[in-house]
Amino acid sequence: MEQLTLGISEKSETIIIADGLNGFRIELVKKIGSNDISELIDVSEVLVKKYSESAKLTKKTITKYFNKNTLPFIARYNNKIIGYIIGVPLEYFRKEAWAHYDKNLGEFNTIYTYAFVVKEKFQKRGGYSKSLKKIYLNWVRKQNYNFITGHTELGIAKNFSSDTETVKIFPEWYGSKVSFEYYRRPINKEISN
Repeated sequence: MEQLTLGISEKSETIIIADGLNGFRIELVKKIGSNDISELIDVSEVLVKKYSESAKLTKKTITKYFNKNTLPFIARYNNKIIGYIIGVPLEYFRKEAWAHYDKNLGEFNTIYTYAFVVKEKFQKRGGYSKSLKKIYLNWVRKQNYNFITGHTELGIAKNFSSDTETVKIFPEWYGSKVSFEYYRRPINKEISN
């Protein structure tokens, strides 16, 4: 049944990318359905605690991030969503001032990681976060992108790989309480972490 106010179908359309024996599964979302919205909003609460209310997904904003122009992956454990990562071609942000610091804007070779979040009780446990990130990076590489970019708390990007570079530091980032850095990481090599 179609929800007229949101234009969202009842059930999400996904492709299972990885399916573990322990109830852990990673899916690429082709079309978000109303059946997954409340769980995704619940997961986004992790970002609210850390940054601000503006980081929370809502019923009105969810289709901005889960649509045909994005690469949203969700992680499920025992059929419940425990995390997600969303990639977006950099050119989608061409009207954003920060995107113009990236020399690859207009080259169509870069994916911007818009969000990467895992519920707190699954962080640093069972390799769920690492598996979600690794599958996302490999999927992006197979789509012939050469770079991954994103904003993260200052100092974190240096842990991604020795080839990761800080493009720009933002002392304030959309009402967040911490400084952020815009990073670029080549992914044309085999992904190892």
